[in-house]
Amino acid sequence: MSTDISKGQKLGYIRVSTFDQNPERQLESLDIDKKFVDKASGRSIDRPKLKELIAYARQGDTIIAYSMDRLARDLKDLRNLVEHFTSKDIKVQFIKENLTFSGDDSAMSNLLLSIMGGFAEFERNLIKERQLEGIALAKKKGLYKGGKRKLSDEQVLDLQRRSQDGEHKAKLAREFGIRRETVYQYLRLEVSAT
Repeated sequence: MSTDISKGQKLGYIRVSTFDQNPERQLESLDIDKKFVDKASGRSIDRPKLKELIAYARQGDTIIAYSMDRLARDLKDLRNLVEHFTSKDIKVQFIKENLTFSGDDSAMSNLLLSIMGGFAEFERNLIKERQLEGIALAKKKGLYKGGKRKLSDEQVLDLQRRSQDGEHKAKLAREFGIRRETVYQYLRLEVSAT
């Protein structure tokens, strides 16, 4: 099936915060030509699929994201990304906010971008603040113990050695009774052999 270049492609950008979230839910009912999926925190600047999307998108394409906070880390990042794409005649569409930006947007559209992006950033900050308040309260009550390592130093060294020897991460996760994301965290952890 060939894509009509003059019409442009519909490019979906999806970001999920954890490896357990289902990325397909964000744009499941839409006809998308190509999807770019990052599995990273919204605050992370390391979003390889976004970089790939930026390099891939061409004039006439439409970039579709479920919401503003899925595409950008903060308001400044949002404005920069939308401006980058629209300056190349690439439309940017946000499903949740029901907004599309094309570069020839009115002053009202630009105001809406700033307001809606500001609300998304504010909401993320509120959630983080509530989480920190909840942790502080739990600590006062003696209920919060913090994240405890599940594996001993010896187990971590074993896991790291076996991973370097080529064992699959999913197999190691099952065997050690941890999530695959946790395997990657242990692989980055520096422990000393006793």
